[in-house]
Parts: sequence; C-alpha cells; structure tokens
Amino acid sequence: VALTCTQIWWTSDVNIAFARIEEGYDNSMKEYYRKQVAQLNTLISMLIGQLTPGDRQKVMTICTIDVHARDVVAKMISQKAFVWLSQLRHRWDEGDRHCFANICDAQFLYSYEYLGNTPRLVITPLTDRYKDPILGKS
Repeated sequence: VALTCTQIWWTSDVNIAFARIEEGYDNSMKEYYRKQVAQLNTLISMLIGQLTPGDRQKVMTICTIDVHARDVVAKMISQKAFVWLSQLRHRWDEGDRHCFANICDAQFLYSYEYLGNTPRLVITPLTDRYKDPILGKS
C-alpha cells in the first residue's frame, strides 16, 4: 500500500507542477524537485534512526523508487525532455474509486498486486553516472 501510494502522490505532484507551468509559474517543476530532495533527506534521516527490519526495508524501497522519481523530474528540467508519458504513472480515480496505472496512452486498472517489501538495487541502469543538474552534485 505504501509503495502504491508514493507512486500515486508522485504522479499527482508532477501533474500539479505541469498545471502550474501552464498558469505561468515557470519554476514549478524546479520547486517540486526541491521538495523531492527534501523528502528524500527526511527518508534518509529515518534510515539513520532506529527502525524495525521490516520498516527499514520499506523505507529503503521507497527511497529507491523516490530517487528514480527525482531523476525523472531532473531529466524533464535539464533536458527539456518530455519523458513523462513514458513513465508508469499510478493515479487514484475518485469517481471509479480505483487505482489506475498509465503509460504512454495506455491505461490499466491496478488490480492491487502485491509489490513486495523486498530490496531493490536500482531502477535506473547502474552504468549511468548521475550528476544532479539542479544541485550540481553526484
């Protein structure tokens, strides 16, 4: 549930940033990126603290997914690449009272599959060395 919810919130937050850009707030995606970095720092602080093994694994998994989400937003900012549609985007539809997963122009009903609380090495390829285009750090 926690993993699905983080994905839904990410999709919602990016869509809000896009809507704000359309309203004339050109820096809204950069502002959202800074929010992502702050959220990751909070998760890292949690990892440094006392957690049960299950909670530690959950937070580490969320960190991995959130780092990938941060990288997608950074790519949209730095390369002006519109990679958003190629991402798996989870969203909650209040009218249908269901979660949907979208990618490109396809939409699938999320069937509440168990995503697992298991270690994830990375989402992006290990061979890519990432340099943060916003903060200038590796």
